[in-house]
Amino acid sequence: MRDRIVAILGNPNSGKTTLFNAFTGLNQKVGNFPGVTVEKKIGELTLDKTGKVTVIDFPGAYSLFPTSTDEKVVVSNLLNKASNTYPDVVVYVADCNHLERHMLL
Repeated sequence: MRDRIVAILGNPNSGKTTLFNAFTGLNQKVGNFPGVTVEKKIGELTLDKTGKVTVIDFPGAYSLFPTSTDEKVVVSNLLNKASNTYPDVVVYVADCNHLERHMLL
């Protein structure tokens, strides 16, 4: 059985990379402005005696209908079932202070 893959998705500046860093123990750059993550980042979360989970931090996206390079990265990875990084689980991160904006994805 292959390791599970978890994709972290959400709007720009919603906390995706902070969650990725917490899961993986890595220290990817975070910032209080859109565009900090411009390509997918991959890390691993080791589980107690049951293996590991590959965690992917995707760039922020407002829609599954891409209008920017960042959104194209997200959509192309989510729609390519043949990819070795096709996710088993998607974690959607939203800023609860701006749910009306974040629920569009």
